[in-house]
Amino acid sequence: MNPDFQRMMSRAALQTRGGDLMGATRSIQNALAGAADTTAEAEANTDARRGEVIDVEARVIDDRFVEIGVADGLRSPPVAREVLDARDVHDRQGVPDVRRPHAGHEAPPARETRAPVMDEERFLAGNYAHGRVSIAYKLYVPPGDPSVPRPLLLMLHGCTQNPDDFAAGTRMNEVAKRHGWLVLYPEQSTKVNPQGCWNWFKTSHQERGRGEPALLAALTHHVMAGHEVDARRVHVAGLSAGGAMAAVLGQTYPELFASVGVHSGLPCGAVASAPEALAMMRTGQETRNTARPAAPPPRAIPTIVFHGTRDMTVHPLNGEHVYADATAGLKTTDRVEHGREGGRAYTRKTSVATDGRTLAELWLIDGAGHAWSGGDRRGSHADWQGPDAAGQMICFFSAHPRAGDA
Repeated sequence: MNPDFQRMMSRAALQTRGGDLMGATRSIQNALAGAADTTAEAEANTDARRGEVIDVEARVIDDRFVEIGVADGLRSPPVAREVLDARDVHDRQGVPDVRRPHAGHEAPPARETRAPVMDEERFLAGNYAHGRVSIAYKLYVPPGDPSVPRPLLLMLHGCTQNPDDFAAGTRMNEVAKRHGWLVLYPEQSTKVNPQGCWNWFKTSHQERGRGEPALLAALTHHVMAGHEVDARRVHVAGLSAGGAMAAVLGQTYPELFASVGVHSGLPCGAVASAPEALAMMRTGQETRNTARPAAPPPRAIPTIVFHGTRDMTVHPLNGEHVYADATAGLKTTDRVEHGREGGRAYTRKTSVATDGRTLAELWLIDGAGHAWSGGDRRGSHADWQGPDAAGQMICFFSAHPRAGDA
């Protein structure tokens, strides 16, 4: 072994034992670079005469994160390489262990990090292929331990919107962060609908196993397979056309979605064509397709509805229809309350079962238009003055896991 190298490494070992990790780092750097430090050389000779020279080998650990499992545009959570304190390594192996120094400044002392806990939130972009059809999406992942199953909310935007705009306007990511929820935002392609609307008004997109309901259900399963999701707590919500499609998904895939949120939307199966859809949006008068009636859901789906009383795009009567569908055939009692939140008054109708459980809610926001209540003006179609629809929906969903589960 080169004498200069040996002396520098001996000094590093003694500095490590004494707790001087920064000094040990400099000594190892100098030794590896072949630098001659006359002061260190003299000290090392003195230490050698004391019989404390230890022949050691330096090992450098990179402190960068490693990402694994990239598939279908979806990244699994970054996993940090475990780094042990240099003093622990010296005590156990006689080897001082330090991180690679950062350019231009001293390397910080190594410290232990434990995977898989993640402290930062993420908003991931992905693309999912289902047969010959593909769909882009964004997935919000809150801080926390990714190995613990968490609830998942499928959020369907309105016409002309995209996932980023919708997330900003609804503030759903902020609410999801507080409660530890995953939020999935699919993006409708303008190649499928020029205005970026979900095709809720076509019979080919109102049935199980076909069209957009099948695609969205498959995407939801895809995300559930790539992340730890509590299968009892998967829910769907949407605005306008997205709200109408959320109502469709609640009826066509009740074993997947535990409950539904419809904001400024329309009931499932009420129309069968674009002209019928426009008429119902304008008047709220039902024109259900008698040739192909919507099949009744296999079970009642807990549903929360928000609608502005001055919505000039989708008539408020549509919100009443969604609520009526959610409570049809149930032995419930309606409770009505009036309140004010965020500058707007509201009327809240609640359908309560005989055992006290809330099965559905209808929030009519006084004076609100076609916009997400309690939203953020950074996004489109958002009314910042109204009650917090995102917070109320998460609260409602949390109280309604899949039927039969605690």
